[in-house]
Amino acid sequence: MKPVCNSVSVCVPATSANLGSGFDVAGIALDYADSLIFTLDDTLDDSQDVRVIIHGEGEDTLPKDETHLVVRAFRKACEAFDLPHLRFTLEAHNRIPQARGMGSSASAIVSGVAAAWAFAHNGNLNKQAIFELAAAIEGHPDNVAPAVFGGLTTSWKNGDEFHTVRYGVSKQIRATIFVPNFTLSTQMARKALPEKVPYADAVFNVSRACLLPIAFGDFGDFSAFADSRDSANSCDSCVKSTLSRNDLLFTATQDAIHQQYRASLMQPTWDLVKALRDKGFAAAISGAGSCAAVFYEEKSPATVDENNATNISEKIEKIAEPLLSGCDWKVLHVHVDSIGVAITRE
Repeated sequence: MKPVCNSVSVCVPATSANLGSGFDVAGIALDYADSLIFTLDDTLDDSQDVRVIIHGEGEDTLPKDETHLVVRAFRKACEAFDLPHLRFTLEAHNRIPQARGMGSSASAIVSGVAAAWAFAHNGNLNKQAIFELAAAIEGHPDNVAPAVFGGLTTSWKNGDEFHTVRYGVSKQIRATIFVPNFTLSTQMARKALPEKVPYADAVFNVSRACLLPIAFGDFGDFSAFADSRDSANSCDSCVKSTLSRNDLLFTATQDAIHQQYRASLMQPTWDLVKALRDKGFAAAISGAGSCAAVFYEEKSPATVDENNATNISEKIEKIAEPLLSGCDWKVLHVHVDSIGVAITRE
């Protein structure tokens, strides 16, 4: 099959997986993306079939040859989509931090697979096909799914097949991401986990994970969801004892089965998560770490509190400030991405 175009531009969002309770199944897309351009190039000399140019994150550390993860995923996808061995230039504009728990590996795989699909087919992306192949390459679908579809996803593997369900996310949900200057590999983080967890802890996480679609969901009038403590009396009493969105986000992101076991591998991040949760904020380790993510609804008129903070993001930074002196942190305030991977052909 011949390519249907000469160049493909791909935009893939960062992601945050686990979200506290949803270990290995839940993930959300963030409006903070890598942009890559794949251009067919017959001018390359005989010693190379790919030229890799990297700007931004990883420009001094990532490989610039066939071993680059984007290139490897692209090659596998070209085979799957019946494309020949293409010679091309890859120019990557990277914003997603590497090995920090924001889905950099998943985004790299998704970008390679999406580009190959776009070279092989006209029309809109077949996101289901891209998800299935990218998840097979990655081995875990929890970061791949939101990178492909956007929004909040719950994913699972059934035999050799990967599946996901996408949920819409309220436009008022925001995230603050604390990015430290130290990395943590997913392999190291996974080795820190016990082979078994207590039954009560497993039930604890299941109950919280079931709340994630409602806590993040786009339901319009959130007051329709109520605390059930008084629901036995009447519908009126049920409405009067509603939980706020931020209360439910806090509960939904509670965890008992993975973060505590990984804490010593990223103690500054864990200390930050605990400090924010002690103040009632829905903080969690992002993915396997080392980033911390805080999720909240920002819709109320700004009011000044005792720390002279005028909105929730400022309040979060004020709480975190004493804990950020130990290393060089970057603080990102982002929206949730609702689109997922996107392409442009030329």
